[in-house]
Amino acid sequence: MDNKIITQAVIIAGGRGERLRPFTDTMPKAMYPVDGVPFIEKLIFQIKSFGIKDIVILLGYLADKVVEYIGNGDKYGVNITYDITPAEYNTAERIYHAKDLYKDRFLFMYCDNYCPIDFDKLVQDSMNNDASIQVSVYSNKDKYTKDNLFIDENGLCKVYDKTHTFDKLAGVDIGYEIVKKEVVDIVKDVNGAFNNIVLPKLIADKKMYATITDHRYYSVSTQERMPLTQEFFKNKKIAFLDRDGTLNVRAPKACYIEKADDFVWLDKAKDAVKLLTDNGYKVILITNQPGIARGKVTEENLKAIHEKMQQDLKAYGTEIYKIYYCPHDWDEGCDCRKPKPGMLYQAQRDLSIDLTKTVLFGDDERDIEAANNARVKGILVSEEYPLYDAVKDYLENNI
Repeated sequence: MDNKIITQAVIIAGGRGERLRPFTDTMPKAMYPVDGVPFIEKLIFQIKSFGIKDIVILLGYLADKVVEYIGNGDKYGVNITYDITPAEYNTAERIYHAKDLYKDRFLFMYCDNYCPIDFDKLVQDSMNNDASIQVSVYSNKDKYTKDNLFIDENGLCKVYDKTHTFDKLAGVDIGYEIVKKEVVDIVKDVNGAFNNIVLPKLIADKKMYATITDHRYYSVSTQERMPLTQEFFKNKKIAFLDRDGTLNVRAPKACYIEKADDFVWLDKAKDAVKLLTDNGYKVILITNQPGIARGKVTEENLKAIHEKMQQDLKAYGTEIYKIYYCPHDWDEGCDCRKPKPGMLYQAQRDLSIDLTKTVLFGDDERDIEAANNARVKGILVSEEYPLYDAVKDYLENNI
């Protein structure tokens, strides 16, 4: 869709960041260095990638540190406006103070969370639902943090519970909210935390909806989160590969690769893996293996197949970095069987990678659908366009 309907982003960055002390004794939380630059700079570049060039930053504590470093936005190719309030202001006061700067609808963000959200979907959901707030929500299936939302099957938020006591909570808000300006008037003459005041009212009015992502978010809110956040922003090169039909000859229809001797490499497939690793990529295998559920392949035999595969690659001077497989049958309803993207998200969480900066090669439309579902670049290979050719073409365009 045309996202020109959302042309402004607002970042709230005025708090003291007590949980980040001693860093925040002398610097505001938004300036915490990640990958050699202040965290807020990562957010500015992400906002620009959404096609937004008008940014309002709400500041309070040590505001001059942010203003001095970021400036008016010229060096980023955006326009930045600041609204500075006293450090002791709560979030409701800080957000309301800048109300005259907001457009009718805007993207609202926290200064300490980063997630490669699907911005197009967030905007589309907001318009479809006519939501007063359409909030991005991490599904939190891995219990990375504490849930605070209950959301129905249509994305309508039914409960917001910061005490985490409601027994059906599943998901946590991570910012990245499409907000109607009129919402801000709710906190006029009311002091406190913006979310604690506004969200319960919108939920009661059935005007708050969620866009859910399985991609983990990363934060500079606490020292405990910092190692994963630093790891996430490292410049990793990741290539996902399907197995049967991509690396090796497929078994006949309704049959399976049941033992190591059945694994026969496709022409130049090993060369393709080596080409990737020689160019600094970590290669990750993701493969559906329904033969396990159907009793045709044992876990022990699958391990032997993959050991043989790795031995062949090692002799060739390369390797598969990590292997994920789905052992379920077609109708078991799991999250990992392609075209579902569960294995991609599992790799994302295990390795702290940005899926939007990775690539997947596979020979089946289900591989490409899984890639699309996780916002991974998918490349379809075939007998006419084998893996080696696809990898070579990809690398020529991405070096």
